[in-house]
Amino acid sequence: MTGILPTYQRFVNGVPVPSISRRSFRLREKYLIVSVLLTFAIVWLGALFYLPEFKNSSSVNDSVYNVYKRIQKAGPELLMPPPVMHNEVGEFAAVGIVRHGEEGDDPHIVEDRNRLRAKIEEDMGMKVLERPQFDVAPSASSSRGPSKAPVDAIEEPAVDNNAANKNASPEGLKELEGAENKYVPVPLKPNADPELKKKVDTVREMMRHAWNNYKLYAWGKNELKPISKRAHLSSVFGAGDLGVSIVDGLDTLYLMGLTDEFREGRDWVAEHLHFSDIDSDLSVFETTIRFVGGLLSCYALTGDVVFKDKAAEVADALLPAFDTPSGVPFSLINPSTKASRQYHWAGANSILSEIGTLHMEFSYLSDVTGRDVYRKKVDRIREVLYNIEKPGDLYPNYINPRTGQWGQKHMSLGALGDSFYEYLLKAWLVSGRADEQAREMFDVAMQAALDKMLRVSPNGLSYLAELKYGRVLEEKMDHLSCFAGGMFGLASATLENSQAERYMDVARRLTHTCHESYARADTKLGPDAFKFSGAAEARAQKSNEKMFLLRPETFESYFIMWRLTKDQKYRDWGWEAVQALEKHCRVEGGYTGLMNVYHKKPQGDDVQQSYFLAETLKYLYLLFSDDTLIPLDEWVFNTEAHPLPVKGKNPLYRAADKPEHLKDENQI
Repeated sequence: MTGILPTYQRFVNGVPVPSISRRSFRLREKYLIVSVLLTFAIVWLGALFYLPEFKNSSSVNDSVYNVYKRIQKAGPELLMPPPVMHNEVGEFAAVGIVRHGEEGDDPHIVEDRNRLRAKIEEDMGMKVLERPQFDVAPSASSSRGPSKAPVDAIEEPAVDNNAANKNASPEGLKELEGAENKYVPVPLKPNADPELKKKVDTVREMMRHAWNNYKLYAWGKNELKPISKRAHLSSVFGAGDLGVSIVDGLDTLYLMGLTDEFREGRDWVAEHLHFSDIDSDLSVFETTIRFVGGLLSCYALTGDVVFKDKAAEVADALLPAFDTPSGVPFSLINPSTKASRQYHWAGANSILSEIGTLHMEFSYLSDVTGRDVYRKKVDRIREVLYNIEKPGDLYPNYINPRTGQWGQKHMSLGALGDSFYEYLLKAWLVSGRADEQAREMFDVAMQAALDKMLRVSPNGLSYLAELKYGRVLEEKMDHLSCFAGGMFGLASATLENSQAERYMDVARRLTHTCHESYARADTKLGPDAFKFSGAAEARAQKSNEKMFLLRPETFESYFIMWRLTKDQKYRDWGWEAVQALEKHCRVEGGYTGLMNVYHKKPQGDDVQQSYFLAETLKYLYLLFSDDTLIPLDEWVFNTEAHPLPVKGKNPLYRAADKPEHLKDENQI
């Protein structure tokens, strides 16, 4: 039987030679083989000459290995989404909501596409991070370099009674101050208790450690990753070079007498802080409390017009967000395109705590610049909130800026609502108690909140629950709500009305509960939320609630309650917190948050939040300082702990002599 393919027979000298049948290829098959080989050659040559990985790498193997390492590094964070929870509009919101944010920044979810972009930039181009450029060789006292090696740990701070206040004394600030209209911070009297001086010096050294490492590894970026020793590009402000930690920490540096560090931060602001050309979405709320508030505080303290001008520049970039039918601003603004939008998880709504936490900064900015446009924006928001119908005298957390009507009826003194109520009280205080409308709105709302939201656990711990349609949503309290102890204390001490005694009682009880949440954790640092159900009181139950994000709210209440009552326990509790921060949060590259406060050796979250510099360390420093350092009757802290002067009471208010718009009219 013959085969399908032709065969042939070979002969040698007439003798047949055994042959092997061989298959020959058809013409079409030959063309196919040639085409495959040509295609492979073209692809190989194209990759060799055009792909950047092949062009820039010394070998193909090296480039493949580099790509693999980037994917390996980025993978866990990109493929494991952050813990989420449902909000009242049926969408997902990040659990890491912050009252200020961060990082969380906080009802401020970081969208997946921004996280992906930040991670790519971080791994592709941020292996080596910027450092400050030194004009001269750095020395121990030079503002161009760390005043102390950032890796130094504070086991037992040296108690040098003469040196402890050297930087914070009038002599230490002489070069920076030099004028009577600049604030000279002196934390303690010369004959102060040595133990108290040691505590003040310890907190100051913590600030140096945090600042120097930010300067070393993330200068000009927003925040620091202290374990990785590089910039944190997924903060609430994204991957831009806005220097959030610089602006947020400046007034803390000033009050601590760290003059070299303050000066280098001031120079960065003057030379590098520009908002008009930023092409990314920024939170109107976060930008106001951190940038506008921080810059205005530095202007009040120093009189340096650079800070006033920069504050106005930032505020001007935010103004398009207020162009809505109701005057209630959108949550996010792109300064470059002037396009505004909402958080996708909030639907069409703006957030109560955000729209209600602009009043102090914008009003004060109008007074120091003479431009009434800023005050008009926040006065219009106040008008909407004053005239709208309040369900049960409470304010829901969501409001639609197009209609000026409430979203779903969810009320809270924690996330989404907290600082709105805080600013009603503080707007009255910072106005020299002239803004009577704000105080009236505060007292009416707080009476309703205490009647409907204040709860007492079976073991006698008081806490503030959230409401939804008039019913308690969950028997828990956010760490964010721990500012309320200080708020109610201030409300009690500043106006002797029918609720004053009740306010102080609630202030003591809430501050005690927040301390209990710290005391019941293995690290002695409080969880992000804690519940009151069954045997678990003032303890977190879910894994995403067990984090400690370097938050300041509990320390804020310690500070205010100490100033108002002089009860030693508040200072004792604050010192416990300092020791816990040093033990668990301090790392070679700065200070990190914790993933689980109930572990004796917790894992760090690798983020040094900017508000750690602005608030946490400032409140702890003031807790151990004399009352003459930022007295509460002359200064009011915004929600990011930036002190603003009281109008008519503080000579550093620095109001403009004549409004600029009137000057323009006269010229015309």
